[in-house]
Amino acid sequence: MLRILIIDDEEAAGNILKLLIEKFIPLEKDVCYCSNPQEALKLIISFKPTLIMLDIEMPNMNGFDFLNQALGYDFDVIFTTAFDQYAIKAIRFSALDYLLKPIDSVELQSAINRHIIKQQNQHA
Repeated sequence: MLRILIIDDEEAAGNILKLLIEKFIPLEKDVCYCSNPQEALKLIISFKPTLIMLDIEMPNMNGFDFLNQALGYDFDVIFTTAFDQYAIKAIRFSALDYLLKPIDSVELQSAINRHIIKQQNQHA
């Protein structure tokens, strides 16, 4: 089962992404949204996401800071941001994908399908 954690300080953007995932990803999934990266660090312990949809520019802690503090956890990351200038840095963080807002449903499906295939290969 997919366990997707959305981390985005903009509640509207997080809710839209959650709706897109629920509409376009037909597999069994548990989707959780968190607006605060500090709270998300605590949430990953209990929720155990397989995939994190991560905004970059957030107050107090950006997406890269979040990943630096979440070392040791096993999840894929798809960055979801309105800014294209972080793409190279995202690659260095081994991002599975980098989606620009507004999120395109076809690109979202493609990115999540890569995660699904990766998960299947790891458990084969």
